[in-house]
Amino acid sequence: MPNLKDLKNRIASVKSTRKITKAMQMVAAAKLRRAQDAAEQARPYADRFNAVMAGLAASVGGSDSAPKLLTGTGSDKVHLLVVMTSERGLCGGFNSNIVKKAKAHAAMLLAEGKTVKILTVGKKGRDQLKRDFAQMFVGHVDLSDVKRIGYADAQGIAKDVLARFDAGEFDIATLFFATFINVVSQDPKAQQIIPAKFDDAGQDEGASTLYDYEPDEEAILTDLLPRGVATQIFTGLLENGASEQGARMSAMDNATRNAGEMIDKLTIQYNRSRQAVITNELIEIISGAEAL
Repeated sequence: MPNLKDLKNRIASVKSTRKITKAMQMVAAAKLRRAQDAAEQARPYADRFNAVMAGLAASVGGSDSAPKLLTGTGSDKVHLLVVMTSERGLCGGFNSNIVKKAKAHAAMLLAEGKTVKILTVGKKGRDQLKRDFAQMFVGHVDLSDVKRIGYADAQGIAKDVLARFDAGEFDIATLFFATFINVVSQDPKAQQIIPAKFDDAGQDEGASTLYDYEPDEEAILTDLLPRGVATQIFTGLLENGASEQGARMSAMDNATRNAGEMIDKLTIQYNRSRQAVITNELIEIISGAEAL
């Protein structure tokens, strides 16, 4: 059984930890507001951009002169997984959930006899994936020095991915990130970015009949599809930023409450031990007095 000094030191240690987790919770709450606003403001643009792109893609159809980013290479043998996680931990299961989804996707592709390559964005995803898939790594993007995510950061990642595609290093690229829902819920998502894939619900119905394009649709797609890849990556980075701060805020709140409960339990144990010591001392005094 720990003595009074050990209990007192442990209570002081847990109180210090609670101060740290409380401070981290408050910092995450402040950052969450800004990150959430950025993610929510980017969604309408991304949705409308994808809707226009879907309409253009539908009008081009299966044309032989359609851009390669739209039609693909004609093969699906080599897959590039772009796994985006955070640079820092202490954010609950945020990183683990993204990595878990990426691992499941990679395992499915390997079971089908496909070749898998992995490009990581964020240190935490790289650290988890390298245990089982280190031999599949082809690159890593370090954003630890970036204080606030900007479109230029997404462009840098997109240029890397597009250069690998132009060099014939892969046939299909899939982006992994977490969509921010609320503070306690972040949905890990896998989104194919090359070749471009659009949901039917997002298509701008009638775009080919309502609008005349100059230049033609194929020329516009050739210019817009690379921007579309950067836009999707930028949207994923913003969603990840909000999800990370929401998950960290929730995790630190839980840690703070757990520390409080532990302090209460240790305080009760300390008081009981102190009372037992006092009682023993009184018994010894009384016994000595009676002996006299």
